[in-house]
Amino acid sequence: MKEKAPSAPAAPKGRQRLPTAGSDEKRERILKAAEALFDRNGYANTTIEQIVQALGVTKPFVYYYFRNKQEIFETLCWSPTEACFTVLDFAADDPRPAHEKAVDGLQRLIAATIAHYPAGFFPYREPQAFSPAYLKASRAVAQKFYKEFCALLEQGRSSGHFDFRETRITAQAACSLPGFLYNWYRPDGRLGTAEMVTELTELATRVLGLTPAATTMAAGKAVKKHRAAAKNKDRATPPETVPKKAAKS
Repeated sequence: MKEKAPSAPAAPKGRQRLPTAGSDEKRERILKAAEALFDRNGYANTTIEQIVQALGVTKPFVYYYFRNKQEIFETLCWSPTEACFTVLDFAADDPRPAHEKAVDGLQRLIAATIAHYPAGFFPYREPQAFSPAYLKASRAVAQKFYKEFCALLEQGRSSGHFDFRETRITAQAACSLPGFLYNWYRPDGRLGTAEMVTELTELATRVLGLTPAATTMAAGKAVKKHRAAAKNKDRATPPETVPKKAAKS
């Protein structure tokens, strides 16, 4: 029986009691403006007044949808947290062996982290900004993920596809790779999204000690799958952000 997913933190409260036409769109406007400010100034140096000025609205407009700055910040961070830690929610009848699922999960984790830039990096940059309730919910999601991931790693080691010693340390080391991106990653950097995901996935599989035979079968499938999914998206990006291989084709 599949383990039940941990519940998310409470939904944003503010003063709104019932949904209205356009309320989701207005809430997203607030989140988008706040995300840019948090990214540029940091949590402590961002104020509700700055968010209001960026939107060109009044404070009551913001407080109608969110109680305070912390709730805005936590709402921004929950979406990438959930996206990253549910990458192993495969279908119950998924026939793939454990090592292929583990590599696919790693690739999806890395892709989700990058896709949610910059909010996906806020938990690494601002760990002190979260409420106890949020930390409890995020820990529950992370614990569920690592329990499932460690089980896949141990199965992959038993089948001879992985070579490592400490399961939990290996799992955390492999999954921490995308976390370091917050120090230097930029969407308009030298590597395009698909190429960045490919590079990090290959590095992460080395941490697992993926055997040469399994590399072609598992890592290759995961990378090709992501490249195919990202192909159309990369075509729409400026020339300098398109992966080199795609640009030559």
